[in-house]
Amino acid sequence: MSQHHADPHSTGRQVAPPERWPTEIRLSGDKRTLNVSFEDGGKFALPAEYLRVSSPSAEVQGHSPSERKVIGGKRDVAILSVEPVGNYAVKLTFDDMHDTGLFGWGYLYDLGREYRNRWATYLSELEERGLVRDAARRPAAGPKGEPPKSEGSCGSGCGCH
Repeated sequence: MSQHHADPHSTGRQVAPPERWPTEIRLSGDKRTLNVSFEDGGKFALPAEYLRVSSPSAEVQGHSPSERKVIGGKRDVAILSVEPVGNYAVKLTFDDMHDTGLFGWGYLYDLGREYRNRWATYLSELEERGLVRDAARRPAAGPKGEPPKSEGSCGSGCGCH
């Protein structure tokens, strides 16, 4: 849902907020930080874990705010690839194979600008739900030698893939 602001020089006409344009998007050597610079001078080092749990995908965000999922166990997630999507977004592929979120320029900018508040909220939500940032250790086999039950291919319980 896009936000619009009233044009002060016109009656009732709406104009879109200014688009944020990146000047550089660079994945760190350890694949755990996405460094993004914008033409207005904004520079953000976005941790892979933060990007993964903030993915704009339907699997994470749901189809309404009440459906948003809080995902734990992603402290050690890495970004495998950063692919441009047109001239408006990047698609990130994480090493837990989550790859369905498109990170638009405005969303990346907001994630950087609002990092402290969003991260604090995420940590509080983890605690409220009894979740942790570290991945849970899974048993090698279930009862009677059966394979352990899967919670989705990324193991977070988000239902992706």
